[in-house]
This record gives sequence, C-alpha cells and structure tokens, in this order.
Amino acid sequence: MTLLFAIAQAAIAVASPDQAATQGVISYPPAFFAASRPSNASEMIEKLPGFAFDGGNGVRGYEGAAGNVLIDGQRPASKTDSLEDILRRLPASKVARIELVRGGAPGIDMQGKSIIANVVLKSDAGFNGLFGIADDGVPKTGANTWFTRLEGSGTGNGRNWEAGFSGGGFTDDSVGDGPRVRVDPTGGLLIRSKVQSEAGGTQLRLTGAYELPLFDGKLRANAKLQKESYDSDETTRSVFPAPSLLRDHQRDNSFQSEFGLRYSRDFGPKLKLELVGLHQAKSDKFNDRVVQPGDLADFSQNSDTAESIGRGVLKYTQTTDLSWEVGGEYALNTLENRIQFLDNGVLIAIPAANVRVEEKRWEVFGKSTWRPLPKWTLEASLRQEGSTISSAGDVRLEKTLGFTKPRVSLTWALDDKTQLRARFERTVGQLDFNDFTATSSLNTGVLTAGNPNLTPEQAWVSEAAFERRFLGAGAAVLTFRHSALTDVIDRAPVFIGTSAFDSPANIGEGTKDELILDLTLPFDKIGLKGAQLRGQSTWRHSEVTDPTTHGKREISGLRPQEWEAHFSWDLPQHNLSWGVDAYGAWRRTYYKSDEVEIRKLKTFVNPFIEWKPRADWSLRVELPNLTARGFRNTRYIYGGPRNLNALAFVEDRDLKNYQGFHIRLRKTFG
Repeated sequence: MTLLFAIAQAAIAVASPDQAATQGVISYPPAFFAASRPSNASEMIEKLPGFAFDGGNGVRGYEGAAGNVLIDGQRPASKTDSLEDILRRLPASKVARIELVRGGAPGIDMQGKSIIANVVLKSDAGFNGLFGIADDGVPKTGANTWFTRLEGSGTGNGRNWEAGFSGGGFTDDSVGDGPRVRVDPTGGLLIRSKVQSEAGGTQLRLTGAYELPLFDGKLRANAKLQKESYDSDETTRSVFPAPSLLRDHQRDNSFQSEFGLRYSRDFGPKLKLELVGLHQAKSDKFNDRVVQPGDLADFSQNSDTAESIGRGVLKYTQTTDLSWEVGGEYALNTLENRIQFLDNGVLIAIPAANVRVEEKRWEVFGKSTWRPLPKWTLEASLRQEGSTISSAGDVRLEKTLGFTKPRVSLTWALDDKTQLRARFERTVGQLDFNDFTATSSLNTGVLTAGNPNLTPEQAWVSEAAFERRFLGAGAAVLTFRHSALTDVIDRAPVFIGTSAFDSPANIGEGTKDELILDLTLPFDKIGLKGAQLRGQSTWRHSEVTDPTTHGKREISGLRPQEWEAHFSWDLPQHNLSWGVDAYGAWRRTYYKSDEVEIRKLKTFVNPFIEWKPRADWSLRVELPNLTARGFRNTRYIYGGPRNLNALAFVEDRDLKNYQGFHIRLRKTFG
C-alpha cells in the first residue's frame, strides 16, 4: 500500500484546519454522517476519519478482551455477542453523537488503545425496529442461501429494552476448486489431482437486553443464544500416477449461550462504580472423516467450554485534568475435551487427546490519566495478574503463574490537527485452550498434538505514533511498534514412542516490528463531494530461533504484510451510495518440525451500491470476490526433522473461489 502512503503525504502537505480539539476529543454529531444516511451505529463508525475499528479479541477474562468502541462511556457486558453486532443493532436515530478520543482523556478508560470511539446515545429515543432479508449466491456452483434479521428496541421512563432474532444459511467462501500437485525435490511429478470443495451451514441467534433504574443506579441484563451447524465436503480425484478418489467430509455443530449483568452508579459528580458479571458456555461437536482406497480415517472431537467472570471498577474524577481508576476481576474457565482417532478401525493414541483444563484467573489494576498542561496527556496503569491452571485426564499437571504489567502512554498535541503519541508497556498473552488439545486436518494427513504445559507469551512493547488531520474530514496516522518477546508460542516436535507429532510450544525469545498506516482521504476539495478513500496497511518483521534447525526465521502464522482499502461515494441527491472494498493478498508461513507450510490468500474485491429511496428503506447489492480470488496452500515435506532430513516432496493446492452476489433489503421503524 505504498500508494496510500504517497497520497497521505501529498494531502498532509496541503492540510487545512479542521474540528480537532487540542485536548484530543473530537465530537461528531449526526449531521456529519447525514450524507450517507446511516441506518445504525456501525455504519457511522465506518465513517470516522482516522479510526480503524477493533472489535476486541476472544481472550479469557474481561479486561484484556476490549474493543475500541464504548457506548455511553462503557463496554458492553458481553463477549460472545460481538461489538460489531451490538453496534449494528443500535439505530442511527438513537445516536446523539460519537466522540473520538485520541491519546487519552481524564475519565475515559482507553482500554490500552491509542484511539477510542464513544457512542453517546439519546436519553429518550422511543421505539426503533428493523427488518432485513438477504440473499447470497454463487452462480458458478449454484449455492444460494437466505438470511433474515428482525430487531427492536425501546426507551422510556428510564428503561431500555432490546430484542433480536437472526437466522438463515451461509456459504463458506474460503473453499473452492483447483489442482493439487505433488512433486519430488527435482520437480518430477509424483501426483496430479483435482480438488472440488464446498462448505456452508446454518445459524440461528437470539439476543435480548433490558436496563432499568435500581438503587440510584442502572442495572442492565443481556442474553444471547446461538446455534450453528457447518458442513464441508471435499473430493480429490487423482489422475496420475493412477486414478484414485479421496473424499473428506467435516461436520461441526455448536451451541453457545451468554448471560451478562452490569450495574453502574454515580456517587456524586466525581465517583462512579461499575460491576460486571458474565457467564458464557459453548458445546461443540466436530467430526472429520476421510475415505480413500484401502483407508478409512475418522476423527471426532467433543468439547465443552465455560467462563464465569466477576468484575468491579471504581472511577474517581479528581479534577477536569486528573482521574483515577481502581478495580479487579476474577474469572473461572473450564475446558473438557474428548478426542478419538480411528485409522481403519484401529484406535490411534494422540498426546493430550482427552483432557479437562481449569483456570482460575484474577487481576487487580490501578489507572490514572493526567493532563499536566493543555497540550499534554499522561496515562499510566499498573496491573497484576495471577492464575492457577490445572489439567486432568491424559495430562495431569498444575501450575501457578503471576505477572506484573505496567503501562505508560504520553500524548502531545502540537496543535488542533497534529498529535504525537508514545506508549511503553508489558503485555502478557493468554494461553489458548485450543493449544491444550489435539487437532486434525485429515485431508492433508496432519495431526497436531496438544500441549497443556505452556507459558503465556510476554512482550515489552514500545510504540510511537504520528497523527495529522487535514481537509476537514481527512486524517493520516503512522504508527511504529516494537515488541521484545519472551516465551514465544510457536511449533515444536513432541515424541511418543517412535511417533513424532507437531505441537504448540514455548520456543524462547524473539522480536516483532510493525509499521502501520491508517488513512482517511476526502475528495470534496477536488469536486467529488461525498467521495472518500479509507485504507490501512501493516508491515511486519519478526524473528525467532527455530527449535528444529536452530536457525533464525519469522514467527509462524504472522502476516508480513496486509492491507485494505475502501472507496465510497455518497450521493444524497440521488439517494445513492456506491463504492469498492478491497482486501489485499496476504501470506502466512508455519514452521513445523518436518514441514514448512505456506498459506496465501489472494486479493478480495467487493464493489457495492446502495439505494435509499426513503430514510427507512434501503436496497444494497454487492458482488463479493469480483476478481475470483483463490487460496493457495504449499507444503514442503521432509523425511523427518528438518535439521536431519532432506526435502521429500512438495505438495501444492491452488484453489479458486468463485464470484458471488449479495442482495439485502432492509426496512427500519421509528
């Protein structure tokens, strides 16, 4: 995305004044978004200059799972109900304004982010509703699915309610058709075959929330139920050296639930209390069966996970320039996993196939935001976490972990358009329960062992960012981030008897450097009123020591470069908006003990047009995957550990995904 960088430099050179406040908070009223006639808060967030939405992540606990959007200054008391879905259910008519907090502000918990968007709602918005129906299809394969949304919300007498239903089918566009070729180290053909695959499923979701006054504060309860089924069929027909047929069928059925409570109360204008309780559970049943001449492989996995969280935070705004926050949380996480692998009816032992893992995790923290001078903001925090992890079943162990996590960030507003930001902190990753248990990819013949005896990855992170706002609604943010890593989690071999399995493992120290460019470029100044280009590009360089070869390499699974660009043009005089979304090609490389796997996804282009004949009706048409992007998987297989054995063969799968269409009709009420 060097083009984005060049455009940003040119735009900065002709920068003009805008609405940015020296204090780092910019308020965007509904009028700012009027040209695009947004239906919900998510569509408004997409238009914020210099802001890249972050929905958070799925780590355990509540403190570290935050996204970068607040609603009335608070995080939703939910984790499985994604932040993006919650914003989509907030009608635009309920939004009083959106505040963009850059670098920090007293009384705002930045959640460890450099930029936060705070959606401020109207106090009494009455009833709002939505009905939507969408059709997704792939003409080449004949796949066609329908999806329906029905939502409602109401406000009155200090009470708020929300309810929603969505359900229908979906198609997995990550699968496709194409050749599979295996060659020897000299390029000689060993196997030639053709892969045909299709996948998809159904999803049903119910959500609800209710808020009411209680004990001079507010109590909000929310719930979510979701059921999903997924099926994948892949057929591989070999034509050389001899005709043969391999069929792979995967089935995954899951059910998850979540219930949350949040109580907040103001004790005067300076002191605030927030209490959060949350429980989520998921049951998942997965089966993978591969049939080929002379061989039947059957892998099944049943897993049950649960998480219960209790959290309390006390916030004190001492002055308009100084605020404090203290709090803590406790989380109980459990995983019960049962795996069985049969090869021609013979049970094959896999490390950590049947385990029960329990984690008791706590964290206490203190934070402060101080503006010593009008143009300077200092944010500091100190967090202490501890956990006890125990495992029963195939692997029995128990260990206690503890980490201290300081953080300090400094923001200097040079003027109302320019900011410099710096951050230094210690971060501690969370152990992925999926790494504790075995996994399977039978269509490639790969079994991965589990490893419950892992230590969380840690990093000392240094970050510097430069932000420049220009042309009214334009912004460019350039960020450099360096991470000094310890206990890097990557891949290493584990041995059981004479069998070797690939497994997650701590492989020592490493580094990761990232350069990130965010750009919002309006075209009003050149006569294209309502046209806008938004883009983000990230460059990464990482280095660790390979546990097999002991040589230097990049970290498995990281994308060295990724980018996305979004052009849109709002034409309110014609009740139209149109544009193109593009997501750049990327590469991921995985380094295993006897294999190097390279995954490449090609560029995805999605043009769209949306017609809004009235404020309450919209019709949107998209052409997903206009360029018929594909997915390429190349595996370099060795005769054993890569440090001792030569390359045995190379297998390449180049699958093509087909163009599709998406049509959505939506009606809003209220």
